[in-house]
Amino acid sequence: MTAPLDVPGTAMEAQPEAVTEGVGGKAIEGRSLGQIAWMRLKRDKAAIAGAIVVVFLTLIAIFAERPFGGLIALFGDAPNIPNNDLVDPMTSAPIGAFGGISLEHPFGLEPVNGRDIFARILSGAQISLLVAFLATLLSVVLGSLLGVLAGFFGGWVDTLISRAMDVFLAFPLLLFAIAIVGAVPDKALGLEGNALRIAVIVFIIGFFNWPYIARIVRGQALSLREREFVDAARSLGAGNGYIIFREMLPNLVAPILVYSTLLIPSNILFEAALSFLGVGVTEPQASWGGMLTLAVNYYTIAPHFMIIPGLAIFITVMAFNLLGDGLRDALDPRAR
Repeated sequence: MTAPLDVPGTAMEAQPEAVTEGVGGKAIEGRSLGQIAWMRLKRDKAAIAGAIVVVFLTLIAIFAERPFGGLIALFGDAPNIPNNDLVDPMTSAPIGAFGGISLEHPFGLEPVNGRDIFARILSGAQISLLVAFLATLLSVVLGSLLGVLAGFFGGWVDTLISRAMDVFLAFPLLLFAIAIVGAVPDKALGLEGNALRIAVIVFIIGFFNWPYIARIVRGQALSLREREFVDAARSLGAGNGYIIFREMLPNLVAPILVYSTLLIPSNILFEAALSFLGVGVTEPQASWGGMLTLAVNYYTIAPHFMIIPGLAIFITVMAFNLLGDGLRDALDPRAR
């Protein structure tokens, strides 16, 4: 048997250009998982629309009042300034068509006191998004850490954390929050008034919601700890801390991110419910749930007073849900 002839220039000899160039001379580039997810997300028009609304609402909440901006002062009155001269003293309804809607008051006026609804919607957005983001951050930090510990170590650690999840999930959270926030003193821990109430609400929502994300992270961690890269890191002498924080947690970013975007709207609704029941932030600070509470008594003479904050809650929650669904589909490797 003779060796094959080595003839230069034949098809047997691979050219570098043939490897790096495709049809028409265009370079062939590999795509990372992030690029693939972004391509999938861009094709989801509903998720992109939700993301635009989320970014828009976040910017409005940041720049609604000084020192970051002043959209309220630019487009309307301050949220707590009354306009009694624009309210009918006989009916308590705003003077003018459609609840007093005008260029100066684009969303109209509140009954009785004539406060600008546009300004109060912007001010309420700050409260709703602040509570939702901070409570979600607390839940994600606690749930991710405890979930990955339970999944990685297993045994009695997993049993202890899993039983703690069951205990927290058994709490009637709404009733518990009403009882705790209603018993909050006027001043504690260097905070007072609505600042103290917001801190307590954030703690209650975030601290008692961590088991939901912990269960998701635990399930993923149980699968990841059996993967080859974890065995490789352990064989190279890596400690448990290195494996958890440098190997496993980076691979859990996708489910954590998806669940976070789905948890934020739930927290917005929870804060609105507490304010509606009278145990959230108090007057004169605006909140969407508090505006709905005041609107209950005046919806017959000023229906816009109930419709506008209700739409604000609906649009915000819908936008976050659309974004969360889009992220889930984009980051799921089994999606088509």
